Amino acid sequence: MAENYEKIRDEIFNLDQTIDPKIDSQEEHSVEAPRYGCALAGVYGTVLGLKNAVPILHSGAGCGVGNLFGTLYAGGESCGVNEGGTATPCSCLVEEHVILGGEEKLDNLIDSTIKLFNSNFYVVISGCVPSLIGDDVDSVVENYQSEHPIIHVNAPGFKAHSLEGYNLFWDAVIESDLLEQQPVEKGTINILGVVPYNHVFWKGDLYELKKLFASIGVKANVIFADGDGLQNIRDIPKAEYNIVLNPWVGVRAAERLHEKFGTPFITFPGIPVGAKQTSSLLYRVAEKLSLDPDTVNTFITQKEEWFYRFAEYPGDALILARPNQYFAVVADSAYAISYTKFLTNEIGYLPDIVQITDNPPVEVRQKIIDEINNSLESTIKPDIVFEADTYKIRNNLNNRPFAFLLSSSLEQPTALEEWGACHVSASFPIYGSSVLVNHYGGYYGGLTLLEDVVTTFVGPL
Repeated sequence: MAENYEKIRDEIFNLDQTIDPKIDSQEEHSVEAPRYGCALAGVYGTVLGLKNAVPILHSGAGCGVGNLFGTLYAGGESCGVNEGGTATPCSCLVEEHVILGGEEKLDNLIDSTIKLFNSNFYVVISGCVPSLIGDDVDSVVENYQSEHPIIHVNAPGFKAHSLEGYNLFWDAVIESDLLEQQPVEKGTINILGVVPYNHVFWKGDLYELKKLFASIGVKANVIFADGDGLQNIRDIPKAEYNIVLNPWVGVRAAERLHEKFGTPFITFPGIPVGAKQTSSLLYRVAEKLSLDPDTVNTFITQKEEWFYRFAEYPGDALILARPNQYFAVVADSAYAISYTKFLTNEIGYLPDIVQITDNPPVEVRQKIIDEINNSLESTIKPDIVFEADTYKIRNNLNNRPFAFLLSSSLEQPTALEEWGACHVSASFPIYGSSVLVNHYGGYYGGLTLLEDVVTTFVGPL
């Protein structure tokens, strides 16, 4: 039997000697290596980013378990805390519900979830099956809204991808009764556009931003990973300004909040990385809020002096071992813009190719390209590619001069072998490390990224 197997195997592999098994393997696994999830995944991760919020999945069981691996673990090996993963309530729809409907089962699930979790905020998330069979989920949810803060987000996987799922969550929140007109508190802002899990460093980035804004007298409602989630949402109308740290994700929410409450907003292209970007954001917000310029200038000057003093320590490694190196970035829009600016404008490296993986709307793509090209302090401009397919992303990296690659952990095992590049896991998905408070945002985060870049090539003489 073993001899027959080996004979057949040899015949198959000898049919075409031009076949490259390595390329075939990449193509085979490209479908299994996505850079984002479905709409339900985005809403699910967003809800889990809110403390005390409980997601209730009205879907097949595979949606919850699949996103445990595909969203939570991929977002820096996180389990989604007490309400995530295998603890998430799910209606677990099967064939009979496709015929008879799943409304009764959802009703029972909501009732039991409220009794068991005893939380203060519940979000029912509809997947593909109830959307296809026409379950009236809104009417089921309405039966509980008089006594409990609960909303419904219709997020079938075929509707959009996970970053758009973040937008769908905010659509539902803004259309609900959770938000009420309130007196505006001077010096307060909301932070939008940072997507839990899909932006792998979201916890540390938001914590850092909250501290930075507090240092110049601004109260930042970061909404996620800080304080009670429901209260943070209810405080949204108090803000003097909404700040969107993304070229497209969260912009729709800011526009709708402006329409509903009159709250003005500004957009910043991404989570600021390093001194130049962070100072730019702080100055811009300070100007909009009419803050005391002396206080702001003093703080920013101190932080920049600290940042550049510490950035001098790896100077020999950068100048002597790896000077003026080309680099490549594979990340979603917000991180891609920020990483490219930082490596070019702060470290002096040369941008080779930037691949943007979050499939942004066509109408904002030129804006993203212009934001990168027009902000680089270099005569070298990168090739900018919008691509989400892992196989194509890898092909686009072939035969290029870059010596550093900032991307997901999907490229990490073969980066040195295939492209001769030092690798930093800097974008979704990241399976190779646990991301708790580690982050690249702000002054501190910029130095952390510098550490991680230098760490890839330094060693004993």
